[in-house]
Amino acid sequence: MAGRETDEVGGVLDPHSPDPPEWAVMQAPDVVRRVDPENGGVLRRRRPTTVPVVSVSDRYLVGPLDLRAVEFPYLLEFVRCRFEQPPDMRQARLAGVEFRNCWLPGLQGRNLRSDNDLQFVGGTVIAGSLDLTDGEIHGTLVLTGATLAPTKGPALHGDRLHLAGALLASSLVARGEVRIPGLRSGGNLNFAGAHLDNPRGIAMNGNGLQVGGNLHLTADPRTGARFRCDGQLFLPSARVDSDFSLRGAQLTPRTEHSRPVPPDDPFFDPNATLVADRSRVDGNVNLDRDFSSTGTVRIVNAHIGGSLRLSHSRVDLSGGREAFVEQAGAPGPYADRALHLDGTEVRGGIDARDARVAGQIRLVDVKVQGSVLFDRAVLSNRHGDAVEGRRFSVGGNLDGRSLLVFGSVLLPGAKVGANLDLRGSRFVAPGSYARDSSPKPSLDLRVSHIGRDLICAEPFAAHGEIRMRRAEILRETNFHGAELGNDHDPVALNAFGIQTQELRLDVATAPRGRIDLRHARCAFLTDNETLWRARGGIELEDFRYDALTVPVELDDDAEIERRLHWLREGMRDVYRPGPYDQFAHMLRAAGNEEHAATVLVEKQRCRYNALADGARLAAPGIRLWSWLQRWMVGYGYRPTRALAWLFGFLIAGTLWFSLIPTPHESNTDDHLVWNPVLYTLDLLVPIVDFGHKNKWTVDGPSQWISAVFIALGWILATTVAAGVTRMLRRTS
Repeated sequence: MAGRETDEVGGVLDPHSPDPPEWAVMQAPDVVRRVDPENGGVLRRRRPTTVPVVSVSDRYLVGPLDLRAVEFPYLLEFVRCRFEQPPDMRQARLAGVEFRNCWLPGLQGRNLRSDNDLQFVGGTVIAGSLDLTDGEIHGTLVLTGATLAPTKGPALHGDRLHLAGALLASSLVARGEVRIPGLRSGGNLNFAGAHLDNPRGIAMNGNGLQVGGNLHLTADPRTGARFRCDGQLFLPSARVDSDFSLRGAQLTPRTEHSRPVPPDDPFFDPNATLVADRSRVDGNVNLDRDFSSTGTVRIVNAHIGGSLRLSHSRVDLSGGREAFVEQAGAPGPYADRALHLDGTEVRGGIDARDARVAGQIRLVDVKVQGSVLFDRAVLSNRHGDAVEGRRFSVGGNLDGRSLLVFGSVLLPGAKVGANLDLRGSRFVAPGSYARDSSPKPSLDLRVSHIGRDLICAEPFAAHGEIRMRRAEILRETNFHGAELGNDHDPVALNAFGIQTQELRLDVATAPRGRIDLRHARCAFLTDNETLWRARGGIELEDFRYDALTVPVELDDDAEIERRLHWLREGMRDVYRPGPYDQFAHMLRAAGNEEHAATVLVEKQRCRYNALADGARLAAPGIRLWSWLQRWMVGYGYRPTRALAWLFGFLIAGTLWFSLIPTPHESNTDDHLVWNPVLYTLDLLVPIVDFGHKNKWTVDGPSQWISAVFIALGWILATTVAAGVTRMLRRTS
């Protein structure tokens, strides 16, 4: 008010002193009388076209300032004034009121209507409740730098308060509940740098409030002071037309609860610092840039039109015990959730890069149209669930590069529109099931759908099971250079029934657990020897792959032998026909018939070994029969070998029968010349009759040799016929 007249007498009053001087005493009813210039009033205008101002400075106002139900068309201005009794402005209609560096024992303003701003500024202290219930202010409510410190009741009672302008409360100190349910504001709500102090209950009750601009509960950009809230921010069903920002804020939960924790409600958060259920924010929700909370941040079934920003935030439920590094004896699991976002829809993305969260993150049925970023974050809920996100839906990428997780990440039924990128991440200390204490997976992607790549690549590490049963990854599933499993969980990778284009399993160390690839499907498979040394073996029943990323050359016999060794090692020398059939089918599809036959021969060798291991007395006979088939006919997959044996026996028989005396003719009707070659050929070829086998009668050892040749002929000729048929059909 520079350049205006004052009515000071005796100097400047300290309105915060409980013992004001005698010269400052003024009867409060005289304020209204001063409107009349004839009675010494100081009515004036700030500008010729503005509403006249009634100004009172440096006064201790004694008695009631009673403006109840009064229509007062003047601006009231109080500067450095102290009030003995709370001003009564109930049902009043005023042009506007300003309290600058004043002290009030409270203010009764229920149903107050102000045509201009209502201001409590310049260090004004209200030692009672500021009651503006059902008020209507056609300007702005300004509480900048004010202190609300009631001895009982709420600090600000503003139920259903209607503001045409904004609520400006930067650097406000409120020692009690700021109660503004149903508030409607045409502009911003700005509590930058404010301190809401009601640790035993709700610090701000904004149930159903409507903000026409931004809701700022942030650090003050001018002073750097953080917004602090000791008590609960209760903002369910709030509507914010622009951004809701808690950037740099510091939240502490209430210490007492209005009702006990319901035992039948597992989704109740008793220690929530922020409750914004069913809220609707058309802009961004900013919980970033050193935002910190020591209780649950709860935004359930809400709608966020922009992005949810959590970068560089800290939600720590450990009471300061969590160091967010790998160490022995670290705390966890935590009883409360850290972030509870069930059912929330985010039209933008979620940015939680470099966040630190101690407690569970719940993302059940959350839908995000953009991308979700957890790069370099640390999520800690040791031996519990760090993230539970059943049916979590992401329209873009879900990135967790260099992510450190203590606990389990459960995303069954999740949908990711593009990549799920976890390269360089570590998953340690997974949780366990309460029913039987069995270990939970480190990463659960059951029945999930990933639109592009799943990247768990070097130096990715999961000290627990990676569970991705029946997941669908449309391009690459990449575990290149990964470390999988631990010494307590029997399974390292459960990929039962997954479908993907390229499956990379060239891991860095032997998995410490079983690899389950049953019923999996992929077009290309990349593996290495380390994978097949998995401690728990590899389950390969009905595993189908169309080709190896690095194909086997037609002349690389050593590679086939090496891979057969890997296969035996992976299956722990337990016979399973399917993996051999699949390997052979893949080789045959690539035109590698000879190597496919080698694989099938090895399959039959393992089969007969398994039969012999299961038999007792018959074991030697089975092993002998297996040896004969392998070396004579290659179990039917080497028909040329059978043909060679036929020629060998033909030569041997010819030599034998050439050395014996000419046998007797069994039939004297026809006269044939003894021919050892044709006689041996007649014995070895079972179908074609050359007329010699039944013409001659041999005795002694030759009779037994003839019988053996007949049996060998049937076996070898049948094998040759079967092999020729197979080569003609090209289907087996």
